[in-house]
Order: sequence, then C-alpha cells, then structure tokens
Amino acid sequence: MTGKWLDLAAESVSSWLDELVASGGAPGAVAIVGTVEQTRVLTHGVIAPGLVDLPPHETVLFDIASLTKIVATWVGVGQAVAAGDLHLDAPVGEYFGERSLPGSVVTTRQILSHTSGLMAATRFDRYVGSGRDLVELILSEPLDTPPGTAYRYINRGFVLLGLLLKRLYKRPLDQLMSERVWQPWSMNDTSFGPLTASPTVAPTETRLPGTRPVWGVVHDENAAQMGGVAGHAGVFTTARDLAAFCRRVITDDWTDTSFDRYVEQSVRVHAGGDEHRGLAWLLSDDGRTMYHHGFTGSSVFVFKEKAAYVTVLSNAVYNSRDRRGLATLRHNIKGLAER
Repeated sequence: MTGKWLDLAAESVSSWLDELVASGGAPGAVAIVGTVEQTRVLTHGVIAPGLVDLPPHETVLFDIASLTKIVATWVGVGQAVAAGDLHLDAPVGEYFGERSLPGSVVTTRQILSHTSGLMAATRFDRYVGSGRDLVELILSEPLDTPPGTAYRYINRGFVLLGLLLKRLYKRPLDQLMSERVWQPWSMNDTSFGPLTASPTVAPTETRLPGTRPVWGVVHDENAAQMGGVAGHAGVFTTARDLAAFCRRVITDDWTDTSFDRYVEQSVRVHAGGDEHRGLAWLLSDDGRTMYHHGFTGSSVFVFKEKAAYVTVLSNAVYNSRDRRGLATLRHNIKGLAER
C-alpha cells in the first residue's frame, strides 16, 4: 500500500463527506482512511446543531446500530467457534435446550449469512409483560422460509446469537465483549450504552420535535426493549476504535488458527442476490472488499487486497431517517478498492 493511494482515497472521502453534510444528509461526520501504518482523519460538519456545535472528531462516541453485528457478535461467535464451544452448523436449539420449537433447527451459519428463515419483522414490544423467556418467544415464531433456502436480512437471528453467547459463558454480553474482544483489541472506548449525554457523545435522533433527542441510549427500539444490550444493535464506539478493529482484521495476527479459519469462511460468499453476504459481512462482487453499515449512519470498509480500510461515523438520522446521500457515499467508498 502506497502513501499515494492513501492520500487520494482520503481526498475523495473528504469530498464525499462534504457533499453529504452540505446536502443535509447528516449534521456531521468523522472518517478515518488508513492502513496498518498510517491514517488520515477527516472531520466535517458539527456533532449536533444547537446542542453540540463542535466538529465530530475521532474520539466522539456514536451509536453504530447494526455495526454491532460485526464488532461484537461476529467476533464473539468466532471466538466461541475457535474454542470448540459453538459449531457453525449445529442447530441453535441444542445450545438453548429447545429442540421442538420451529426456530430450533436454524444454525449459526444460517443466522450469520441471513438465511435462517426466522421472521424478519422484529417487534419485541409485543412480548413485554408476557413473562416468557425471549429465546423461547423467538424460537416459537413460525419460520418465514425453510432454513438455508432464501437470503433476507434478519435482526432477530443476531439477537439469538447474543443470547447464545451469554448462555454459553454465563456472563452478560456487554461484559463478555469488553473483556474478550474490545480491551484486547485496543478498543478501549467501545461499549454498550447507556452513556451520559455529553459533548463527547453524539445525539442520535429527535423522534418527536420539541423533545429531548435520543442521546447516549440505544436508538434501535428492539435493543431498547432488551435494556440496550443486544447482538444486533446497542454498541457505541469511536472512529479511532473502529480503526483499531479494522487494523486487527487486516493484519490477521490471530493467536488461534481456528479463528483464522473462521475469518476465511466469513469472507466467502454464502448467500445474496443484489449483494453478496459472507458470515455477517457484506462482500463486493469481486470479493476484494468486506463492509457493513449501521442504520444511524455508520459504515466500515476493509480492503483486504490493499491492506487498507475506511471507517465512517455519523448521526445521519439526527437530520432525517431519509439519510439522503448516505447510500451514494457508501457506494463511492466501496469503489475505492478499484483505484
């Protein structure tokens, strides 16, 4: 990887972020374009007009929504697989002691590749007050499609995996991720919420005009029903920590070759239609880029062939759930692999 590519990529990403903020797609954004040795930090706009009129920087904490699936659940599952505590192709019901319910037959591999057939619509508010265990409730739901036959983005599968890790290791998911993943990977500011509202935490969305914004608490409604700690959403992190995560993925400096094999499987196409899906990760058509997004306005791209990455954090939903311009930004960044 040459410094020339890094400089050109940073210049391009900076221009695209300018367009995103200028068009009203987000109040501000911070990105890091980097390699193992070098980084370029890009800051645009402000954190939240009228509340935090400061530029976002690499240590501002953002709710990363579905990027939780990557920086928490994907790694946690990989460690469990490497240790022999979890098998990708075993029915998840075996780990929960539930073998007769409709969802008991789905496997971890099917969940990670979004081919489990579990219900795609996740509405946990209807379970409140039922007195039944969430695992039982999810597994009791009828399957939308036979497992392994169709690709459809499904949050509740990752909810199950978060609960599975909790049961395997008999520890809360937030504690497990902090001790086994984020601290060893130098992601010291990463955590599940809630966080104290402050200028170092980006407000996420004002859901009702004239009221206090969602600030330091999880944006995803279903994760909120779970207390803010879930396998599909709920993590807050910084651009600096995401960069540390990407460098770890790029270097493949794993102490356990079993985890290395899990990573190799993760970047193979398992499913997809218009987009290719590995294990948790999205993959470019040519397989040179692995990436994932979060609804709130976050993204991470890893260009394995170039040993480079781009992380983007924004609170785009603060302006609007339309998040106009965000899809174009993401498409443009993915194309950096071809330069």
